Amino acid sequence: MDGTTPLAPGMAELDRLMARGAAFLGSRYAILGGAMSWVSERNLVAALSNAGAFGVIACGAMEPDRLAQEIAGTQALTRRPFGVNLITMHPRLEALVETCLEARVGHIVFAGGIPPGSAIKRAKEGGAKVVCFAPALALAKKLVRSGADALVIEGSEAGGHIGPVSLNVLAQEILPTMAAEVPVFVAGGIGRGEAMLSYLEMGAAGAQLGTRFVCAAESIAHPLFKRAFLRGAARDAVPTLQIDERFPVIPVRALVNAGTKRFMAHQAEVLAKFQAGELSKEAAQLEIEHFWAGALRRAVIDGDVENGSLMAGQSVGMVDREAPAADIIAELVGQAAAALARRAA
Repeated sequence: MDGTTPLAPGMAELDRLMARGAAFLGSRYAILGGAMSWVSERNLVAALSNAGAFGVIACGAMEPDRLAQEIAGTQALTRRPFGVNLITMHPRLEALVETCLEARVGHIVFAGGIPPGSAIKRAKEGGAKVVCFAPALALAKKLVRSGADALVIEGSEAGGHIGPVSLNVLAQEILPTMAAEVPVFVAGGIGRGEAMLSYLEMGAAGAQLGTRFVCAAESIAHPLFKRAFLRGAARDAVPTLQIDERFPVIPVRALVNAGTKRFMAHQAEVLAKFQAGELSKEAAQLEIEHFWAGALRRAVIDGDVENGSLMAGQSVGMVDREAPAADIIAELVGQAAAALARRAA
């Protein structure tokens, strides 16, 4: 006897399937925490990394000084690797990249659009690995040419800002071509380990989950926000609609409430200002984004679940209890390993 604990049935094969993604992240499991504004802060991020996954700070609208504090706070809670998610449209993107590099953050995730080549170049020069979101095969190829070290393909099942294509389709389109070039992580609607396993077997390096971790015990989300998730069903998480095709708006998937309806009225007001020449297209877009930033904080932090934004993915129906992050991760990994064990039996 060598004193080591034998792996659970199926675990060796799951480790093999996750090996590339786990090595890229520097984590035990190839599971990324989706970056959720106001939710993915130091407590949840550190808990995910400590449990063997890979936590990611949601920078959102933070200024560099505030981000530096959040990174330092996370480093005080974990010695495991974690990343930082930066929104490409942030006016101080370059400064935020420098903030990450100064703090020796190992992975920078660019989200919300195609990042400038200069930001990718600086991140890589500073020693960080770059992860980018790819909503289509052509863009996936472009991002890799631009220097992306890994990709996330996120389906429309996800919560928050979403694209128009489901993960089921994106995976079929992108994985056969891109998985051989760089690690590709799948995201959107994943709530169980068996689903995660199916994409690993298609060539994915790992998976990103957000909604499943909102009700982690370490999540600082308001109890009323968590209760909305515990009560929510997949059909309750729906995307907002744009009211005028001349003024495209990125859809946001959230649980329906009074705030969802208020967003439609807000769009109408912004559109009227745009048409009257009072706002440029860029300024109008930012005004809409500002609405969601404030509405999300009202729900997550203040517990105003009627008027705030309840951003949630369609996997919300699989969130059935509050539990430590480590338990949620163990459940996901256990489901995938059990599926492999049943197959081998």
